[in-house]
Amino acid sequence: MFDLYIANKNYSSWSLRPWVLMKVLDIPFNEHLMPFEGGLGESRDTFLRFSPSGLVPCLVDMTASGELAIWDSLAIIEYLAEHHKAVWPSDKLARAWARSAAAEMHSGFGALRDDCSMNCGVRVELKGLSDSLKADVARLDTLWQQGLERFGGPYLAGANFTAVDAFYAPVAFRVQTFNLPVSEDAKAYVEHLLALPAMRAWYQSALEEQWREPMHETETLKNGALIADYRQP
Repeated sequence: MFDLYIANKNYSSWSLRPWVLMKVLDIPFNEHLMPFEGGLGESRDTFLRFSPSGLVPCLVDMTASGELAIWDSLAIIEYLAEHHKAVWPSDKLARAWARSAAAEMHSGFGALRDDCSMNCGVRVELKGLSDSLKADVARLDTLWQQGLERFGGPYLAGANFTAVDAFYAPVAFRVQTFNLPVSEDAKAYVEHLLALPAMRAWYQSALEEQWREPMHETETLKNGALIADYRQP
């Protein structure tokens, strides 16, 4: 049995990736939610108790030789792939494309991350899109349409939900929160992700969380105005 350490579901895009993959693929795990404590600096001391990097997510596996910690969402997913074939597409071409697309999300889309911080429970009207954010949204659209058209959908690399979809699951929440101007095909993909039972469960838990982390709240509204807050008061 795996132990998966995550942070607030309302904010933690990195935590969502392995969580939703394991849920959709029915990989058993124990969930440990460790909320952010006044920002990443203060949280790090707490996270160091279970994560070598002081960051989340972190997967812990009890092996024959003892406790093994795997940190960083990409490393976690690759570790899971060693145990579960369904993590990546079975087709060689689809698998190569999916790995490239997941790696691009993991290391890129800086403007999307900076300008549209994940905050599942609110809706924000942006004052405008910077050139960098426009470029990220356009690239996102191109990448998604390429995968959907090439491999037939409804997921990015074919008929089944795989790791590449898990990497873009947080983007679906960002599109919803900030009403990002994506194509109709991209909107349909976002709606398909948001309708997954695992994504609905994550979203409901995010709405029920009582924590409010000032840094994340400030980041959410730095480029826009709050128009709705669906979280429990």
